Amino acid sequence: MKNSSIFVFFICFCAFSQEPNKSTLVKYIDKEIIIDGVLDEPYWSEVTPATNFFQYFPTDTTQAKRQAKIKFMFDDKNLYVGIKVEAKGKDFIVPSLRRDFRAGGSDNITLLFDTFNDGTNAFIFGSNPYGVRREMLLSGGGNDIRNFNGAWDTKWFGKSVIHNNHYVLEWKIPLSAFKYRQGETKWRFNSYHFDTQDNEQSTWVHIPQNQYIFNLAFMGDMIFEKPLGKSKSPISIIPFMNTITSKDFKNNQTDSNLKIGGDAKLTIANSMNLDLTLNPDFSQVEVDRQVTNLTRFEVGLPERRQFFIENSDLFSDFGDQRDANPFFSRRIGIAKDTNNNNIENRIIAGVRLSGKVNNNLRLGILSMQTDEDIANEIPTVNNSVVSIQQKVFSRSNISMLFINKQNTKDYDFLNDKDRYNRVLGVDYSLASKDNTWSGKYFLHKSFSPGINSNDYSAGFRTEFNNRLLNIRLSGVFVAEDFKSDLGFVRRTDILKMNPSFELRFWPKNKAIQRHSFSVIPISIWRPKLNYENSDYTIITRWEGNFKNNSEIRLAMFNRFTRLYNDFDPTGTENAIPLPANQNYYYTSFDASFRSDQRKKISYRINPSFGEFYNGTKYSLETSLTVRLQPYFLGSIQMNYDKIELPDPYPDTSIWLIGPRLDVTFTKNIFWATFLQYSNQRENFSINTRLQWRVAPLSDLFLVYNDNYATDIFSPKYRTFNLKFTYWLSI
Repeated sequence: MKNSSIFVFFICFCAFSQEPNKSTLVKYIDKEIIIDGVLDEPYWSEVTPATNFFQYFPTDTTQAKRQAKIKFMFDDKNLYVGIKVEAKGKDFIVPSLRRDFRAGGSDNITLLFDTFNDGTNAFIFGSNPYGVRREMLLSGGGNDIRNFNGAWDTKWFGKSVIHNNHYVLEWKIPLSAFKYRQGETKWRFNSYHFDTQDNEQSTWVHIPQNQYIFNLAFMGDMIFEKPLGKSKSPISIIPFMNTITSKDFKNNQTDSNLKIGGDAKLTIANSMNLDLTLNPDFSQVEVDRQVTNLTRFEVGLPERRQFFIENSDLFSDFGDQRDANPFFSRRIGIAKDTNNNNIENRIIAGVRLSGKVNNNLRLGILSMQTDEDIANEIPTVNNSVVSIQQKVFSRSNISMLFINKQNTKDYDFLNDKDRYNRVLGVDYSLASKDNTWSGKYFLHKSFSPGINSNDYSAGFRTEFNNRLLNIRLSGVFVAEDFKSDLGFVRRTDILKMNPSFELRFWPKNKAIQRHSFSVIPISIWRPKLNYENSDYTIITRWEGNFKNNSEIRLAMFNRFTRLYNDFDPTGTENAIPLPANQNYYYTSFDASFRSDQRKKISYRINPSFGEFYNGTKYSLETSLTVRLQPYFLGSIQMNYDKIELPDPYPDTSIWLIGPRLDVTFTKNIFWATFLQYSNQRENFSINTRLQWRVAPLSDLFLVYNDNYATDIFSPKYRTFNLKFTYWLSI
């Protein structure tokens, strides 16, 4: 028995040590393949598949139960992919027929292509057994779930055929969909497979469970039989026409107009994108999810507009994403009216050049012009960003950023201090070869009229991550006069330190797959006030992941806050706020449970309770999802906060309810409805969209938006859009 154990250990050790050297051949052919989900062309039988997938979940120490076999071929125009995925049966989970699905909780296989072999960026293509496809971009080395960008679109083709114990996928991806260096003979490649029937996740190249399944440090090679030629990318012109009818009930105004504009896409030297937009319109983009904000600070919401998506990391991955992000693309197209409310500011036109200059150097240039609005004292502004990123060592990079926001006309209503704002910065991103070490270090300086000092921000983060430990040392400094009009800066005059320590456990033969204890102390000081401690939060947390895919979390928050201004955390109109220059110490407790997402009905529940400033707060966040696959997916999110403060301060109950209905009639016709009720905003909104994909990346949208005041339930603002966009390749 002892000898057999040693033998098994030896086999596993050899398998682990050989994983980084995995490779697969991409065969060259001179005949186009018919995409029908049947790998019956003689060429396919001549290709050796990439297989021997390794389990990632529930363990990472054995071969996958159900293997996938991936074959590659290419001609001068296309990459062909043939995939056979083993399965226990036909009981697949496919939540809907909508493109760009999320992988979690469903059956699918995903392929990652690192075409510049830099371990930092990748093109992602995937499909489920029904042949529903998805394509995404991945940046930042795959170190964070936020590195995915699912709004990216490209033309490619695929079919699927389901058999009794496996399914087959056949793809044709135009080489013009990728960016790569002409003459290249090797791309880094990996694949991950989700199998819900066996409750298994697996990867072609072994990835340890302390890393994300999509981490780009762990990849093999796909070797092309002959060097890749010049990608003959077409020039894509994407015009649109949008008829808009709107009614402002408050001002009793009705408006109808026809809006025409479009985008153009060009590829330069195989690896650079030139994107142009004229009179852009984003009416088909889903509305933002409302949030309950009980803090003193602004909430940042994700970018959803297509023009800003591809290579967006070149512009947005600078600084600290929470406290000192110098470029936040959502600032473009938004301005303040004379009552200091955010309103839409029309974008006239824009241009973006982005991509790889060579295998180690990336370049990004973005410039957009917004229109003037004299009635609201909004000037016409040029918003420009230049970014350069140089790869160093195995997966690290040094980046430089320059931002310029400048009025292009003089106006009587403008103050001199608002004529322009500029930011110059340098960042160093650390990522070791095996991703055990990662980090971020930056220094940025702003330039504004009349400000010559105390106008910079800096930060650092060093993180060690192995199977048992995750240790982070990090901090941010934002000077009082640092200013980035195109950035997201929650507050200035802070020195923040937020280290963390996490200890992980991997029990064997237990219902819990892993669990961890972590402590995160966060402290903030005010440099201007002789480094007075203004805030601290100590988070003590236990998390558990079960083998049935459910998750649990228990946490305690010990907080201290010093208020420098009067503040009403309830947001109650005409209420007496908590007074400034007071210290508040408060402790609260938080629990969260998420059920198995593979079930037809799944849920998440997150209760919390405890002290809140000088009172108490009870909160409940819940969500429920119902799947009637593949045609209907419904969900509802409900947040409830009850705040009780001592007299004479206010009490309140805050509700946020958001049902969402998603009907996919076919792979080309979708209907989504999103309702939101918030008594904090005193608003009830309806957003419903019917989308017909009439041709690849060409759509007809019918969009209806309505907003009601909840006090007397009266309509406030209503819009109706009929938009048609068509992708032309020249």
